[in-house]
Amino acid sequence: RLCAKPVNCLFIIPFSWVSLEYIRNYLFSGFPWGLIGYSQFNRLHLIQISDIFGIYGVSFLIALANATIFLAFLYITGSKWKDAEVKKRLAGGSIFVFILITGLVFIYGTWRIKSIDNLISAAKSVKITIVQGNIEQSIKWDPAFQTATTEKYINLSLSAKEEKPDLVVWPETATPFYFLYDRLLSKKVQNGIHDTNTDFLIGSPSFVRMGNIIEYYNSAYLISPDGMVCGKYDKAHLVPFGEYVPFKKWLPFIGKMVEAVGDFSAGQEGKTIKWNNCNLGLLICYEIIFPELSRAMTKNEASLLVNITNDAWYGKTSAPYQHFSMAVFRAIENRRSLVRSANTGISGFIDPVGRVMDSTSLFQEKVITRSIPIIHETSAYTRFGDLFAIACLVIMLIFSIQKLFTAKPQRTRREF
Repeated sequence: RLCAKPVNCLFIIPFSWVSLEYIRNYLFSGFPWGLIGYSQFNRLHLIQISDIFGIYGVSFLIALANATIFLAFLYITGSKWKDAEVKKRLAGGSIFVFILITGLVFIYGTWRIKSIDNLISAAKSVKITIVQGNIEQSIKWDPAFQTATTEKYINLSLSAKEEKPDLVVWPETATPFYFLYDRLLSKKVQNGIHDTNTDFLIGSPSFVRMGNIIEYYNSAYLISPDGMVCGKYDKAHLVPFGEYVPFKKWLPFIGKMVEAVGDFSAGQEGKTIKWNNCNLGLLICYEIIFPELSRAMTKNEASLLVNITNDAWYGKTSAPYQHFSMAVFRAIENRRSLVRSANTGISGFIDPVGRVMDSTSLFQEKVITRSIPIIHETSAYTRFGDLFAIACLVIMLIFSIQKLFTAKPQRTRREF
């Protein structure tokens, strides 16, 4: 009914698509994996609009392209849309509108890349080392392999000592034990950090005891060369039925049905960690797919985004590649460099333009070191967030309500 006329398709398709993607970001705790805009992660001139409209702006453009092709197809084949012909004027007009918008997007992208590159050339840089341990999921939590896993990460980190990095980043839960609570293994990690003589950011499970209650967290620790903890971040957006059971408080029987599910507590959203005269915005695992989380950290003065993850669960599928492509948009949206350390890959460095400066392969034991720029540009997206997506949703709601109340009742034909 919303697309009763062919001309409506040109606008309804992109507006409704963006609205549904935005709803998916929040519905049932949200899971915005695989939004259509992510398919363009390597089209740098096209996706620079993300620093205004977010990922939804790119999704809108792709949906508009499909609507344009659809109308052109109907015209060329002489097909009708709900008994209405697509006239030459509409088909040509839709193509003109799409070319005009796409042209403006490319012009903006070209200008924005140049302006950000100027900021990068004048910015200070920090040298970061990423350690990809490539620990198999089947042995990751086996107590028999805890010491071997810990020593592997320490030795890989020591191999980068000659490059004198400012920070060494380990993946999510790189230490398969509770750091600081397992004395022997924690001491081994601290000695390794001391020998490397630089700051470390390591992923580790943690817990806090509050009387008779113990709260568990998926955490990251910032540790100085002397082994002291300088900061800690706890994962804020947990995986439903993976790290916690939704509605467990109100529906206790659900917890009994899925007893094997983790029972983690959520940390503080938007929290940053002070390091080396700047702030780190940490995103653990799939937190990177939620645009609002990295935006909240950037608004909280994060000058470098760091994503630590364990994608071993996905095996040799397309999922790790998809996961990495989403990180490109977080860098562009907030105009921040992004460091990604993954247990089995893909790890890498992304600059504020969205360029992948260096990356690893899947299921590869690897250490990479790179100097990355620190810029302090505040993008429109960081300031205003998903206003574009919200506007699309509001427009669709208004249009739907209008159609609902102005629709003519259908006459029922009766035969006697």
